[in-house]
Amino acid sequence: MTTLDLILRNAVLPDGRTGLDIGVKDGRIAALERSLPASARREIDVGGCLVSPPFVDAHFHMDSTLSLGQPRLNQSGTLLEGIALWGELKPHLTQAALVERALRYCDWAVGRGLLAIRSHVDICDPRLLAVEALLQVKRTVAPYLDLQLVAFPQDGYLRSPDAVALLDRALEMGVDVVGGIPHFERTMADGADSVRRLCALATERGALVDMHCDESDDPLSRHVETLAAETVRHGLHGRVTGSHLTSMHSMDNYYASKLLDLMAEAQLNVVANPLINITLQGRHDTYPKRRGMTRVKEQMARGLTVAFGQDCVMDPWYPLGSGDMLDVAAMGLHVAQMTGVAEIGACFQAVTANAARILQLERYGLDIGCHADLVVLQASDPAEAIRLRATRLYVLRRGRIVAQAPKAEATLDLPGRATTTVDWRL
Repeated sequence: MTTLDLILRNAVLPDGRTGLDIGVKDGRIAALERSLPASARREIDVGGCLVSPPFVDAHFHMDSTLSLGQPRLNQSGTLLEGIALWGELKPHLTQAALVERALRYCDWAVGRGLLAIRSHVDICDPRLLAVEALLQVKRTVAPYLDLQLVAFPQDGYLRSPDAVALLDRALEMGVDVVGGIPHFERTMADGADSVRRLCALATERGALVDMHCDESDDPLSRHVETLAAETVRHGLHGRVTGSHLTSMHSMDNYYASKLLDLMAEAQLNVVANPLINITLQGRHDTYPKRRGMTRVKEQMARGLTVAFGQDCVMDPWYPLGSGDMLDVAAMGLHVAQMTGVAEIGACFQAVTANAARILQLERYGLDIGCHADLVVLQASDPAEAIRLRATRLYVLRRGRIVAQAPKAEATLDLPGRATTTVDWRL
């Protein structure tokens, strides 16, 4: 009988299977069955708790994270003031500060079971300081966190001087994904031209694409149409992601139905950022005030892979956040009105399996042969995990425990009643 490195006994899986034992050997899942007849160097009885593959953030900005208040606070709380603030801060950035903040955030992420992040990195700085810093961070965290970088022209691929050359340099330095922001170009025509150029560049380099696209309340901001069409033209099916797509919230249903057909043909991936979309959109509205998040339900119904991203944590655009993807799932659930049983499960998938598919992570999941990257949550199912923002009891990377936390509970000593311990699970 083979001796395993670790067995997690009596686990519940996100698909509803219960009472399973998960055997780990050499950093991978080696067994998955009830009453596993094997021995291990260590066994943990998880007592019916939910065991999930790790959380994955498909959209983040690690170069700006934890920079809140530098050089000043965003007084209006708007997207455009945030962009202006970031522009003010960029000349004063240092590589050491960028690395320190990013590593601190990665520590937060691991503690919350977040083991893969796609981060956009601003390339509109002739020094490419943020690119160098995050490439250093990527190497440092590789043993415990997958960090994928997107070359992001924050100030516009065509609008910002030298952005075309700087984006090429960033890719040469080792950045993974081609990014863009067509709605921030000076004209609609320039925006569409940037999409065409960037998709051609990605095809030439064999790279993935992830564009900030139509992050606007303007129903006529339709760059996702060009993005989907260029995806089909270049045969990039399944390799291209449209992030935000908030203008779809404001489009009329006739046009949106046509657009969804094209997106489905392109197998376009979508990342919504519920915490930030609900905060930054609808700012010009009085009442009724638009929610400003893309059409998640309709996109999922068309078979698109849809994920939720954190986007920002304590930076010029968002003063809150903690790297907890269950917070992201909870906001997505509420804003998209996805409270049906299957819909709640889909929101959990949006911060786990769907996001992993968009990042094209290898050997991710709960099948035999997958990496033993696992999170033990103090919950009995995905809905309860979201409801409670469940404590991450154990976080495993390649079968090794890299973070753990005590159970969340409270001891009550109430007049006229026996002392009791409260566990918020049902």
